[in-house]
Amino acid sequence: MSTLIKDIGPRKWWAVGAISLAAIAFSLDLTVLNLALPTLSKALHASTSQLEWIADVYALALAVLTLPAGMLGDRFGRKRLLVMAVALFGIASAVCAYSTSVDMLISARILLGVGAAFILPLGMSVMPLYFKPAERTKALAILMGGVFLAYPLGPILGGWLLTHFWWGSVFLINIPVCLLAVTAIAALLPESKSETASSIDWLGIVLSSFGLTGITYGAIQAESSGWSDEKVLAALFVGAALLIAFVAWERYVTRSNKVALVDLKLFAYGAFTWGTILMTSVNFALFGLLFGLPQYLQAVRGDDALHAGYFLLPMIAGLIIGSVAAGKVGAKAPHKAMATLGFLCMAIGLLLGARTAIGSSAQFIVAWTAVIGLGLGIAMPTVATAAISPLSADRSASGTALISAVRQVGGTLGIALLGTLLGSSYRNHLEISNLPLGLQNSVSQSVIAGVAIAKALHIPSLLGFVRSAFVMGLTDMLTVCGIIALVAGCVALAFLPNAHKVKTAIGTTRVRTETN
Repeated sequence: MSTLIKDIGPRKWWAVGAISLAAIAFSLDLTVLNLALPTLSKALHASTSQLEWIADVYALALAVLTLPAGMLGDRFGRKRLLVMAVALFGIASAVCAYSTSVDMLISARILLGVGAAFILPLGMSVMPLYFKPAERTKALAILMGGVFLAYPLGPILGGWLLTHFWWGSVFLINIPVCLLAVTAIAALLPESKSETASSIDWLGIVLSSFGLTGITYGAIQAESSGWSDEKVLAALFVGAALLIAFVAWERYVTRSNKVALVDLKLFAYGAFTWGTILMTSVNFALFGLLFGLPQYLQAVRGDDALHAGYFLLPMIAGLIIGSVAAGKVGAKAPHKAMATLGFLCMAIGLLLGARTAIGSSAQFIVAWTAVIGLGLGIAMPTVATAAISPLSADRSASGTALISAVRQVGGTLGIALLGTLLGSSYRNHLEISNLPLGLQNSVSQSVIAGVAIAKALHIPSLLGFVRSAFVMGLTDMLTVCGIIALVAGCVALAFLPNAHKVKTAIGTTRVRTETN
């Protein structure tokens, strides 16, 4: 069956622009906070474990609510819940900015995650409703371009704000963006919901929420405690067991002709399955870069946080150019060709980055980060278009929520795995056997700690060993990221269907839309 597309005229482009503003706000919050953590530690007297919770509860809230957000949007109205989510995000940002205690900040960060969990899946869900197939790559280039533009923009903006203002400013920047987004979405986007009344899959919500939380929590803890830690293994095991039970329950609900939280039939469509997998692989490569490069710039090159952020500007420029190219060419070129080209550019940039040395020039770093940005801008909207192409209008929010959940959890696992790889490679290449055991442990914690100790003790040879070891670790991590991007390109070329071969998923029924 074909997806029911409602023509709302040119305002759909303004609407997707408004949604991308909301997406920028929630994406900024994933990276802008990292620079503020040391300041928060002093201002709120937060311990290391409390700082970890301040950073991590956001991701945990996303894991809990992303899948239910889709079903609730399909049932109660996508526009209504999207406006409420963006408004909640703005309010929670204000509470974060003026928090006077760690507990207050953690609670506000949970509310931020609740709002963020609805923004991307509900934002993506309007694409099958109001955009023709030939227009979707351009629309998704605007939306996903905003999402991925915010990741490297976060450290730059955060560094500038922390240099000139107090730590709460990193949250206050969300408020005007959210106000503008709420106003525009309310005015421009028609309401839409499934006309078929259905009961809510409560057991599916419980199983998926706790399962995704277990996997996410285990991955987050693995970064600091290691993969062999008992709590990490227990969380991953329980999370995986609950997700297996969730899949079994969803299969039972589907066979009973009831509306399941997740339509498992979507995985029968190659465009959805491979598009979702490829979207997740983008996260691996991107977050590996955003995790390792700032540390290299600050600890090895000696740049401050603000100047380190400037080195991400070429990637932003490449991302914008790639997104514009994907939007213009994507409607005519086959999905697999565009996706393959994008991943190939990413692989080239990452593998060039793996050749970075202690004394690499700024021009070399600018060049390979720009190539990565170009590839990212081409690949991301293309594979996102492929992933949503089989979605029926009736379950568009549920389908995009599934894509977001897989991408979110895959990205979290990827960050943990790549962080572990970088950390272990750094420690393995350190030559510090002549130091006292206490100092060895301190230097081994991170390159930032190692550089600080070497400078404090005035030991140039130790400083050289620390920087050299980290560069070798960065080489290993970027090589792995480059291989992942290369494999993703091969997967896209081999398995991603072209646009004209994609069929819409079964289950399309009437969708009620209301014009303002």
